[in-house]
Amino acid sequence: MLRAFVNAFKLPDLRAKILFTLFIIAVYRFGSHVPVPVVDISELRRQLEQQQVGFLGFINLFSGGALTNMAVFALGIMPYITSSIIMQLLTVVIPKLEQWQKQGEIGVKKINQTTRYVTVVLALLQSTGLVFLFNSQFRVFPPGEFTPPNVALIVLTLTAGTALIMWLGELITQRGIGNGMSVLIFTSVISTLPAEGAAIYQQGGAGKFAIIFLLGMAIIVAVVYIEQGQRRIPVQYAKRVVGRRMYGGQSTYIPLKVNQAGVIPIIFASSVLYFPTLLASVYHATWFQNLVNNHLASPRSVTYMVLYGLMVVFFAYFYTAIAFNPVDTADNLRKYGGFIPGIRPGPSTASHLNDILVRITLPGSLFLATIALLPSIVLAIWAFQQFPFGGTSILITVGVALETMKQLESQLMMRHYEGFLR
Repeated sequence: MLRAFVNAFKLPDLRAKILFTLFIIAVYRFGSHVPVPVVDISELRRQLEQQQVGFLGFINLFSGGALTNMAVFALGIMPYITSSIIMQLLTVVIPKLEQWQKQGEIGVKKINQTTRYVTVVLALLQSTGLVFLFNSQFRVFPPGEFTPPNVALIVLTLTAGTALIMWLGELITQRGIGNGMSVLIFTSVISTLPAEGAAIYQQGGAGKFAIIFLLGMAIIVAVVYIEQGQRRIPVQYAKRVVGRRMYGGQSTYIPLKVNQAGVIPIIFASSVLYFPTLLASVYHATWFQNLVNNHLASPRSVTYMVLYGLMVVFFAYFYTAIAFNPVDTADNLRKYGGFIPGIRPGPSTASHLNDILVRITLPGSLFLATIALLPSIVLAIWAFQQFPFGGTSILITVGVALETMKQLESQLMMRHYEGFLR
C-alpha cells in the first residue's frame, strides 16, 4: 500500500488527484466543527454520550462526530445514503425507474438527479425531526430561544450542509481518487477512532485497552477475509459464427460475494430499532416507556441483542434478494449464448443461482450480526461508554480502503502500460 502511494506521487496527474482529494477532506472536516447558532453545545454533548449505539449513534458516526457539535455538517451523509437505498428499492417496484436503469449512462444520470432531490427532502425532514427531538428530549435550547425563526435557520443550515457534502463527494468522484461519498464516510469514521481509543484507555486502563486493540485487529482481518470471499460460478459461452468470424467459446465466471449486502443490513436494523425510541418521545405511557428504556433502547439488554441480530440476518437476505436478481442474470446469460456447465439455460439457471445465493448469504449474514452485536457484548461486559471497533465502522473503513487501493493500483497499472507502449 505504501509503495503504491509513493509510486502515485511520482506521476503528476495522480499526485494532483490525491492532493485534491485531501483538500476536499480538509474542507469537509472543517465544516464538521462549525456549530449552528442558538444550540447549547456542551449540554448536547453530555446528552449524546448516552446515545452512542442507536440511530443517533449512526448519524454521529457518519458525520464524524459533527452531530455532537451540532455543526453545519451534523447530518453527515446519512440523508444521501438513505436516499440511495430508497431509490434502489424503488427501482424494483417502479417500472419507470427500472427503465431508466436499463438505459445506460443517460438513465443513470436521471436516477442520480432524482436521488439528489430526494436527499434534500430527507435532509429537511431529518433536520426538522432532530431539532424538535433535541428540544423535547435533551433540552439543548436556552429558555425562550426555541422560536420559529431559529428553528427555520437551523433546519436550512443543516439541509444546506448536506447538499454541500453531496457536491464535495461528487467533486472527489470526478477529479479525485475513489468514490467521493465512500471517501467522506471513511473520513468521518476514522476521525472518531483516536478520541474513542483514548476514552477507553482512560476508563479501562492499559490492560483492557490492549485487549480491545488486539480484538480490533482480529476483527479487521476477519472483515477483510469475508469481504474478499466470493463464490465463482463457472460460465461457458457457446461458439457462434457471424459472417466469416467465430465468436464465443471462452470461459468466465459470475462472482457471488459472501457479504453481498455490505453494511446496509446493519443500517436498516438500527433504524427499525430506533422507531420505538421515537414513539416513546411522543407516547408517554409508563409501561411503554419502561419497555423501551429497559429492553429496546439499551444495547446491554438481551432482548435488544436478539432482536438486533435477527433483523440484521433478515435484512441481509432482503437486500441481497433486491441487489442481485437471478432471473435477470439467467436471461442475460441465455441472450448472449452463455450457460453454466451441467445446468439448463433459463429457469433452471435462475433456480441454481438462487440456491447458491441463499446458501452463501447465511454465513455472511451471521458474520454481519456478530460484528454488529460486538459493541453491545463488550458494553455489557465492561462499563465503557463507547466501543471504537463497531461493526459499521470496521466494515466501512476496510471496504472503502480496499476499493480505493484497487482503483489506485489500476490507474498505476494503466499508466505503466501506456509508458510501455510509447
